[in-house]
Amino acid sequence: MHRYNDSRLAEHSLALITGLQTPGGAYPASPTFSAYAGYCWFRDGAFIADGVSAAGAAESAERFFDWCAGVLRSRADHIRWIVAETRAGRPPEGAKMLPARYTFAGADGLDEWWDFQLDGYGTWLWALAEHLRRHGADGERWRDAVELTVDYLTASWSRPCYDWWEEHSDHVHVSTLACIAAGLDGVAGAGLLDGGREHDAREASAAIHALVRERGTRDGFLVKWFGSTAVDGSLAAALAPLGCFDPGSALGEKTLDALERQLTVSGGTHRYLGDTFYGGGQWPLLSCFLGLAHLAAGNRDRAVELYEWAAATATDDLDLPEQVAGHLIAPGMRQGWLERWGPVATPLLWSHAMLLRLGAELDTTAPLPATPTREGLPR
Repeated sequence: MHRYNDSRLAEHSLALITGLQTPGGAYPASPTFSAYAGYCWFRDGAFIADGVSAAGAAESAERFFDWCAGVLRSRADHIRWIVAETRAGRPPEGAKMLPARYTFAGADGLDEWWDFQLDGYGTWLWALAEHLRRHGADGERWRDAVELTVDYLTASWSRPCYDWWEEHSDHVHVSTLACIAAGLDGVAGAGLLDGGREHDAREASAAIHALVRERGTRDGFLVKWFGSTAVDGSLAAALAPLGCFDPGSALGEKTLDALERQLTVSGGTHRYLGDTFYGGGQWPLLSCFLGLAHLAAGNRDRAVELYEWAAATATDDLDLPEQVAGHLIAPGMRQGWLERWGPVATPLLWSHAMLLRLGAELDTTAPLPATPTREGLPR
């Protein structure tokens, strides 16, 4: 095991995630945060499953995949209706598409949310394919759910929808497309699709790659959405771990440079310029994504720095937050969110999972600092 995954923080992260996983396999986004409590996201959950799978907790990841499959099977007729309507030129409105999050029992949420997001459905396919490759597992028990998801995505991938942050539903987001393409490529290569679906998956992925290169870049780097000039911290995931674009290519290098110059201070990465959520702080999970991309590009030293920054955001109880307030973009907006939803989500299971995932990629030659410093990281 890597020294990073052998550390006290990594051990706590794995124990926290697996301990909070429900009997049915869902991962709570955060156990106590008012707006997230009681819900599991396909996107967050898939990255969490990938993190614990990489850390060796294969059974936990497979229980999450079982949960995803159950959610999809229970909506099989609705998914087939969405696909049929879309292929007939009558794409359903966003409110009738699959939601981004579900209750632990797999039901739709009763409270209003920014729900139409496609990225999670690509991400669960990608995480499953990565798990099967990593552990040599048999994916046959998830085949029917995979087929439903592939049909849904190949019919719907080009539609505008909300992004990772539940914002900007009128745009086509590059990070969303990266999740979809990675998922389609993953299951196409895992032998889980019949000939027709495999063809459709590969064709859709190729179209996504071509369209991103045509409309999703600016000055040689990936951008937040088609037509934008801005970057988003989630774009690091398109390089690694999703692997949609080569981190060592000119596109990868320029994207990393833009993320570092525009969004990263020290080792802490913001979501995007103009972010006002809790004042627009720095997100440990985004620093881990950036670390994975740097590591894949061959810059191990920077990956270690980003890991150590993320680790240093842990509380005295070793819980990792969603974001920290040491370098806010919009400090005047923080109090309003504190009054609306309470303190920043802590622990956030996605943050813990990304620390595990980056730790799993780092070798044992560079030790962690004995005690991560928390200077400049108020919560």
